Amino acid sequence: MSSKFEKYSIEETLAELNTSLNGLSETEAQERVKKYGYNEVREKKENPILKFLRKFWAPVPWMLEVTIIITYILGKYLDMYIILFLLIFNSIVSFVQERRAENAVELLKQKLNVKSRVLRDGQWKIIPARFLVPGDIIHVRLGDIIPADAKIFEGEILVDQSALTGESLPVEKKRGDVIYSSSIVKRGEASAIVIATGEKTYFGKTTELVQTARAQSHLEKLILNIVNYLMLFDVSLVITLFIYSLLLKVSLSEILPFSLIVLIASVPVALPATFTIAMALGSLELSKKGILVTRLTAAEDIASMDVLNLDKTGTITENRMRVGDPIPFNGFIKEDVVKFAYMASDEASQDPIDTAVIMCLRENNIAPEKYERIEFKPFDPSTKRTEAIVNINGKIIRVVKGAPQVIAQMSEILDIQKYHSILEELSKKGYRTISVAIGDKEGKLKLVGILPLYDRPRKDSREFINEIKKLNVKPKMVTGDNVLIAGEIARQVDIGNVICDINTIKQLEEKDRIKKIEECDVFAEVFPEDKYFIVKTLQDGGHYVGMTGDGVNDAPALKQAEVGIAVANATDVAKASSSIVLTHEGLTDIVEAIKTGRRIYQRMLTYTLNKIIKTLQVVIFLTLSFFIVRFFVATSFDVILLLFLNDFVTMSIATDNVRYSMKPERLDAGKIVKASIILAFLVIIESFFTLWLGDNILKLNVNEIHTFIFDMLLFSGQFTVYMVRERRSMLSSRPSKFLITSSIIDIIFVILISTLGILVTPIPLEDVLLILIVTFIFTVVFDHVKNISFKTVNI
Repeated sequence: MSSKFEKYSIEETLAELNTSLNGLSETEAQERVKKYGYNEVREKKENPILKFLRKFWAPVPWMLEVTIIITYILGKYLDMYIILFLLIFNSIVSFVQERRAENAVELLKQKLNVKSRVLRDGQWKIIPARFLVPGDIIHVRLGDIIPADAKIFEGEILVDQSALTGESLPVEKKRGDVIYSSSIVKRGEASAIVIATGEKTYFGKTTELVQTARAQSHLEKLILNIVNYLMLFDVSLVITLFIYSLLLKVSLSEILPFSLIVLIASVPVALPATFTIAMALGSLELSKKGILVTRLTAAEDIASMDVLNLDKTGTITENRMRVGDPIPFNGFIKEDVVKFAYMASDEASQDPIDTAVIMCLRENNIAPEKYERIEFKPFDPSTKRTEAIVNINGKIIRVVKGAPQVIAQMSEILDIQKYHSILEELSKKGYRTISVAIGDKEGKLKLVGILPLYDRPRKDSREFINEIKKLNVKPKMVTGDNVLIAGEIARQVDIGNVICDINTIKQLEEKDRIKKIEECDVFAEVFPEDKYFIVKTLQDGGHYVGMTGDGVNDAPALKQAEVGIAVANATDVAKASSSIVLTHEGLTDIVEAIKTGRRIYQRMLTYTLNKIIKTLQVVIFLTLSFFIVRFFVATSFDVILLLFLNDFVTMSIATDNVRYSMKPERLDAGKIVKASIILAFLVIIESFFTLWLGDNILKLNVNEIHTFIFDMLLFSGQFTVYMVRERRSMLSSRPSKFLITSSIIDIIFVILISTLGILVTPIPLEDVLLILIVTFIFTVVFDHVKNISFKTVNI
């Protein structure tokens, strides 16, 4: 983070902002509110009505809307009402399921809505931070959230800015330093000049990225591609049919209704709704495991995710300073180093180093010496040490802990070269260090030892990294911490050892930039815009990107990624910007989310394959049969009824029992259509066999053939579902109870209406059962060909 005020002196800052250390007057402050605006982030809300209406502006709705117009013109009002119902039903399902519960910008606005101590009219007042303006004089102390970007002119504080920068360790801020909005004061007090508010703060600029970030909807793209394939095919058929009719002088009044049938049969009406239901049920399944999905498409995108960017601080690590393995000197033992460090620590101060020492003593069950504290001096940035005078069994001892260089000057060290060598080695590994020494109240100190400090990895991080590698997802660490710390943590959790400088990568050409980022395992010393840049560059390279995080600094990248994952201890802003929120500590739930996402993918693939196969079967069969027998073997009403009984019953695919893949999955429209064409060719052969059976063997009339063909199309559609739901034999796994039940009810219903003559022309029961048996036998035979087809196109 940087600001032009970092280089300004206090006097230059006051002059630039036209203020003084006596603060502004209320009148001046009100004028500046008009000029700079309130200290808040302006929200951008989408009108829910417009959001709902947008459901009618997409490829599938367009096809339905055109169909509605055509049916109205042709006077087929029942057909029109049925299709209109399908259109509205699909839009309502999608709108209800996709509406997000959180609003990231609203939470960002609330984050700034804190109180602040400000000097106005020469008096200190407490006002809502919303009313702060550049030039105000503020005072911050322990526990405060810094309300705006400000430059310190008095005092010294320790601030935790990990939520903004990803740095794991608090940072010392003194006179002349700039402190940033949303940081938290961990120690000390300071007065400062406000230099930026609202959207002009570092925090506010991050929110702009959050608002503009948006992952591309791969699901919308897939549906559009499938529709394009189907429409291109249908238009070709209709043109061929028109040419044929002109040659044979067939009336256009006969051709137009058929064109309508082709159009209706081609529209994947239930495709968006089925995908939405599949993702909603998957999201519900994940929620029972403590994984909350806030953007439905993430349940599908996580199946395709092949790169996962992992924030270090608070995600891979605990975001809590810990004491490593103590290094004793001068005959002391490890426990002595911790004991004496404990005596020079104060729990009430909430100092991170003191807290780490106290936790180390307790977690390792080290019994401290019985002592009486006579005097205690908390950490002073000017001396860089903490001191305590204690009474141990009547002996007065001075205990000091602090910066190794300071302690070295105060202490007797027998092997100073070894001391500096150890410090250098620890520094290379990314450790922060403090030294501990004891002595007489006024005399020379004796070095007790060194305490390495670090933000250690979570216990499950290494196991998690290995798990996602097995699932062929490449992990990358992205952190604001320095290269040494990042490299050491990456080594400990087995991410990889290729560490890259993001600024160097930005100078490369786009192609080289993408390649370099793909090769990198670790990105250190990055800013929020860098995390966003990494995600965007990987997406430009064709990757489906996941991003984990916990802080405000992660929010833009979380929102841009196909799968933004907020960990359990994440800020509200990070959670609202994410598409998946973990409620359990650690990262292992992500593995379950990937597996569930890949199961959802298999269900969606089953429906898509089935729909394309049936569409090709219906339109090609109906067209070619018209050329051969010179009449339509199915009515437009039959086709619409088929949509109801087949498409919406096959929505139960969303509940099917499936296996997850060991590699990322992608719904590739081209591959899916190629695999479908082979199977469609087979079921078209089945369809013509059925037509021959009804026309030549059973001697059915035209109306009875309509029912006979309708039954064949429906039974064939049901059996095709079970054929394509498995990459292996259709009998190799058991479908869900709901899927089986839906199919049985559907088949029984069709048998009843066909024999009783409800909605269709009645035919004998034996004819209905005959076609049921025939379609089943064909399906069993086709199942063997299916395996070859799927392997050929690799789906």
